[in-house]
Amino acid sequence: MSEQENPEPKQRLQKTAASANPWNNRTAAAAVLAAFLVGVIGALSLAGGGANNASRDNAEGQTQQNIHWRVPVAFGTNLPALGDNVLDVAATLAAASDGRVRFDVYEPGMLVPPFSITEGVKDQKIEAGYTWLGYDQGKIPATPLIAAVPFGMEPWEFAAWYFEDEGKQLTEDLYKAHNVRPILCGLVGPETAGWFRTPINGLEDFEGLKIRFAGLGGRVLQELGASVTMIPGGEIFQALEKGAIDATEFSMPAVDQMLGFDRVAKFDYFPGWHQTFTSAHLIVNLDVWNALAPADQVLVETACTAGVIRNLARGEAIQGKVIEGFPDKGVTAVKMGLEILRELQKVTLVVLEQEAAKDEDFRRIWTSQKRFMKTYRRWKDLAYLPRDF
Repeated sequence: MSEQENPEPKQRLQKTAASANPWNNRTAAAAVLAAFLVGVIGALSLAGGGANNASRDNAEGQTQQNIHWRVPVAFGTNLPALGDNVLDVAATLAAASDGRVRFDVYEPGMLVPPFSITEGVKDQKIEAGYTWLGYDQGKIPATPLIAAVPFGMEPWEFAAWYFEDEGKQLTEDLYKAHNVRPILCGLVGPETAGWFRTPINGLEDFEGLKIRFAGLGGRVLQELGASVTMIPGGEIFQALEKGAIDATEFSMPAVDQMLGFDRVAKFDYFPGWHQTFTSAHLIVNLDVWNALAPADQVLVETACTAGVIRNLARGEAIQGKVIEGFPDKGVTAVKMGLEILRELQKVTLVVLEQEAAKDEDFRRIWTSQKRFMKTYRRWKDLAYLPRDF
């Protein structure tokens, strides 16, 4: 799940797709320069920037803070839908504030390691970050429930639970003890179920398999005997190519192809049972957040809410064309049978209940989601066409 902004998204996608492995210094440097030219990236230094370090008067003579935050990201901004959304949010904020609100976006590893963004925000080493909260699972066990849930909600269903039910409040409560304010800022649909060198014909084929897998889905595969590892997106291709792992999941096809998985593993499995939605959050140090004027808090949250719908739209728009090109690359798209999916769901439910028994926050959020899904299904089953229509 790494590189910087171009004001023309289609040009950015064409340029980065031409590289067999975009996770290199040339791509990072070019991307940083492009973002700088449109005013999104600022000084690349821990000593530079800082939160709310100046102010100016508006037309009514009221003093307004200049907001200048360093925002490291977990996913490269060259990655469509998964990573580039933060650039759109930053550009929206800059335009809406006439340049008064500025995010300096840092690629993965340039300021802090991708898995350490929350810690950096918590300790106010950085003002904010853009990340997948599932990476915090080791220290905050409930985070996968608001990041990606196996056999969980579809993206719009998750958004309904988050914005209109208990999701937003439960997420804020979860992170308050860590001095962090999380803001839902991106959302995309299912990932692929993984890239494999050899076909998966049954659950027994996971036994002994070395696989990169994230979140609760990884726990499910561990129950099935797989050797699960968690490594950042920029390191997956090398691990797959050298045989350190046999298979991997990461994101949607448009992202995975850019990282070169299809050059090594020729079987791409669907549906993304382990990650029916993928959310991204802008996380802000709570002290920094509380120091903002209420109007600026609303501005940031509004830009992120707009980012959610634009992110979902982009993610849905670009996958079909990539899949159409699979045969030319010798890739086979495989849809898992209902029997395998049912067995995976059984193991998933066991894992979820085990996690709920160990952690009160996990239990509280999982209970909320189960209640919402049960009620929502009454509408879903009646209102929407069947999948095979």
